[in-house]
Amino acid sequence: MKGNFNYYMPTEIVFGPGRLKELSRLPLPGKKALIVIGKGNSMKKYGYLDRVISYLKENGVESVVFDKILPNPIADHVGEGAKVARENGCDFVVGLGGGSSIDSSKAIAVMAKNPGDYWDYVSGGSGKGKKVENGALPIVAIPTTAGTGTEADPWAVITKVDTNEKIGFGCKYTFPTLSIVDPELMVTNSPEFTAYQGMDAFFHAVEGYLAVVNQPASDVHALQSVKLITEYLPKAVAQGNDIEARTAMAWASTSAGIVESLSSCMSHHSMEHAVSAYHPEVPHGAGLIMLSVSYFSFMASKAPERFIDLAEAMGEEIHGNTKEEQAQCFIKGLKKLIKNIGMQDLKLSNFGVKKEEAETLAKNAMDTMGGLFEVDPYRLSLEEVVTIYEGCF
Repeated sequence: MKGNFNYYMPTEIVFGPGRLKELSRLPLPGKKALIVIGKGNSMKKYGYLDRVISYLKENGVESVVFDKILPNPIADHVGEGAKVARENGCDFVVGLGGGSSIDSSKAIAVMAKNPGDYWDYVSGGSGKGKKVENGALPIVAIPTTAGTGTEADPWAVITKVDTNEKIGFGCKYTFPTLSIVDPELMVTNSPEFTAYQGMDAFFHAVEGYLAVVNQPASDVHALQSVKLITEYLPKAVAQGNDIEARTAMAWASTSAGIVESLSSCMSHHSMEHAVSAYHPEVPHGAGLIMLSVSYFSFMASKAPERFIDLAEAMGEEIHGNTKEEQAQCFIKGLKKLIKNIGMQDLKLSNFGVKKEEAETLAKNAMDTMGGLFEVDPYRLSLEEVVTIYEGCF
């Protein structure tokens, strides 16, 4: 095992079906909350927003709602949300919903206390990489999807629309103070989005296991997440109200978020961010699925060792005389999982992405989120990234 690593995981996680109601009595980091939700109607339609407002009130906390977040959140709304927080005297932020809402809540929490533009603090691309001098408002995360793991990591992925840059940013201040993970809030997700979200969690775990910054604790979480998702994601897709499957997926997602905190995603995520930066209608999880077979087939041919453990975690029988051959057992398991969730026919062309965009996307991925390429077990060239994109059509 590795003898040198850092472990920092400061978030309190309250996990389990029915535990949202504990928001009414848990110690909270302030007295007035900005509740950040998506532009869609689901948080209101299913009563989740009303419940959160009511529980906060029982706990002596006032609240203001900011409801403009897009599925691929944008920097303009971060600045707008931060202004609302300041003008209303909010002293903490609640992110309620999927990854977009919770990611946005983190970015808003930073900008509520720091001057300038959000992109001043982003590293990569046209970001200025400024230090967050004034900290951030405390963050409470309440996920209603099982996918991003953002309730257990510091990362916020936001797009700068005018430059097609979709970049992850985070620091010690953007770890949620408290996360309430209640699988009962996830039963309303459609089969399609359950599949997309679950595969996002799957790739967090896979990438965190393969990344060269892996460590003992991230390895344990990663392998368990891979095992759980392989078994339970098809069940959650097939039967959305299966609370056992939803609970397993909720933990797999949160656990994979811990992997992101202790290890790192790889360039697979950078490449997807480029796709959805240019094509914001592409759901993040869908983009990852569409890139995955081409990407991991190439990576397994160059750095096969850890793929064998992942294949075993998926329940695949290992065969082959060389490590390269054995690593392909993971690709077999990946294709099987994609089929088991009904996503085997998903293609980039379905979303209007064209093969001739490959070089533009490759350059964008390497420029805006080049840091993830540095933790790959094999260093990809621009030409190889283009080839991987071209293999997805």
